[in-house]
Amino acid sequence: MMITVQDFTGVYAEQAFMQELRTAAGTSKNVRWLDCTKIVGTDCYCDDDAIKEINELIDNAECDIENRGNSTSAPAIHFFDNGNYHYMSKLWTDRVQEPFTLIVFDHHPDMQPPRFGGILSCGGWVKEVLDNNKFIQKVIIIGVKDELIETVREELSQSGEANILEKVTFIKESKLSTLPSIICSDYVNVFSSNLYISIDKDALSPTYAATNWDQGSLTLDALKDCITALTASRRILGVDICGERAHDFEGNEYHTVQEADTLNSELNRELVEFLNNL
Repeated sequence: MMITVQDFTGVYAEQAFMQELRTAAGTSKNVRWLDCTKIVGTDCYCDDDAIKEINELIDNAECDIENRGNSTSAPAIHFFDNGNYHYMSKLWTDRVQEPFTLIVFDHHPDMQPPRFGGILSCGGWVKEVLDNNKFIQKVIIIGVKDELIETVREELSQSGEANILEKVTFIKESKLSTLPSIICSDYVNVFSSNLYISIDKDALSPTYAATNWDQGSLTLDALKDCITALTASRRILGVDICGERAHDFEGNEYHTVQEADTLNSELNRELVEFLNNL
């Protein structure tokens, strides 16, 4: 798979694997590194000017890839920093031009109704996809904190938009032990043959990742087993990965700064190797 890295905060500078990708981007047809650190209006919320600038950066990179003789239609992995930038999955799925099911691994539902004039946010991007992408068929959100699901239902009901939940299935954190049986259920067997996967690493236990949001209890093996089962006989259109530590992280009860960077670097490496072998 082609790999695109969007660096918004500079957090990848301390990750050995990501720096390997940055070096490879200079010559490889399969890796591109997009410096987004100078784009304003991107942290948690992405305003219209920032969206335009990001899309132009991606378009220019895709032209460069085509000039190198590679195809931009192949499945790709997109890294885009910490969870404050998860809205990038909305911008990437905007580029999909065929029916698809969106699979989201996240400890948060990311379906809040807009609070600031409809501006795109990390907390509402899934709803934006459902509202505006004509190709979206189903959304499955895996690992969501239980109480947040009811909060979203109430918020959407109050705003008169509860009907969009007809396309959404939540697999809440307390039910992760039954994930294999859910994935093998009749419901999952009927959704689109095209999948788009978006991973916020905060769905994972702190054993596996150090992120900038509260984290869930999903294991790495369960994540990989779920993706393997879901993608059997289905086509992957793209895979997004976010959930790095905050750029100003100073350590917590789980990890020092160095431990966090080492852990995240190795997780990113393992995810790339796993996805390339599907």
